[in-house]
Amino acid sequence: MSKTETEQNPLSLFEFWPGSIFYTPIVLYWIAMGLKYRDLSIPTAANPRIETGGLCGESKSSILDMAGAVAKDAIAPYAVFESGPGSMERALTAMEQSGLSFPVVVKPDIGCNGTGVKLVHTREQMEEVLPQFPDNVALMVQELIDYPVEAGLFYIRHPDQTKGRITSVTYKEAPVLTGNGRSTIEELIMRDPRMSQVPQLYLPRLAGREKTVLAKGEQLPLVFAGNHCKGSVFRDGRADTTPALTARLDAIMKDVPDFYFGRVDVKVPSIEALQRGEDLRIIEINGVGSEAIHIWDRRTTLWEAYRAQFSHYRQTFLIGAANKARGWKTSGAFGMLHSWRKQRRLLASYPMND
Repeated sequence: MSKTETEQNPLSLFEFWPGSIFYTPIVLYWIAMGLKYRDLSIPTAANPRIETGGLCGESKSSILDMAGAVAKDAIAPYAVFESGPGSMERALTAMEQSGLSFPVVVKPDIGCNGTGVKLVHTREQMEEVLPQFPDNVALMVQELIDYPVEAGLFYIRHPDQTKGRITSVTYKEAPVLTGNGRSTIEELIMRDPRMSQVPQLYLPRLAGREKTVLAKGEQLPLVFAGNHCKGSVFRDGRADTTPALTARLDAIMKDVPDFYFGRVDVKVPSIEALQRGEDLRIIEINGVGSEAIHIWDRRTTLWEAYRAQFSHYRQTFLIGAANKARGWKTSGAFGMLHSWRKQRRLLASYPMND
């Protein structure tokens, strides 16, 4: 990809459309499929052991807790504790019991889009971070995996199939500023072809540091949470899907009981290791509410994005219907609404992510 191409097309047409616009056709498609199956909540049975199938309101740790020995070996160690008075002591105890040491990642157990994710390097920093969360919510503390490559792998397996498949591979990259010894952080952002178009994603997180001048060659990552709407850059990596990677992910996900549809966020030492299916470290396992995030690569067309979305949501209905026929229950429309409202309320109370 040439520099000229990057400068001419730093964002895709729809990359930062309001959700109310981009997702309207998908909501209509969901309603049409729900009418066809006579149950709007059929997808919540796609991963029947998870609340709403992982559509919304589910506990991240509860999914990881289901992992057997094979899957657990690939999951970054974590622990859960409650926020509020005494949370520092509870966090340190949870870390000790799980063999964790600083630096760690602290994040809400019920969350979405990277909201509230914090990188904590020291005990002193932990003491500053924890009061930012509301009282009496479950928080996860997880080992920081410092591998350089982060990817989202979308996995689908039908209940009657012995093998699953990977339908999307997406690399997540944090934008990095490089200082020249003269320009402020804000000036560097506003000169960047991409970041200058969405400065609202970066500047609030840098409050008080915008006028800082970075030394020549000094680098400053602007985002830690690997989420598109928080400022990370996504790259389509489907060409790196291999039989070895598929087999490895399939073995892991079949060790999570009755998990059939969702995205697995991993870190690996290199793209070559990913292709070999080696050294995968799982950060999160996301269910029905997750996306095949290669659609947020700036080179993806609007038609390609919708085709991917419709294709994946069709699979949730097919899998959910198959599981319902096997005796699993769906959440029901009111159950979905309750979980969505719970998640929305929690998200509004979390601090800004790193």
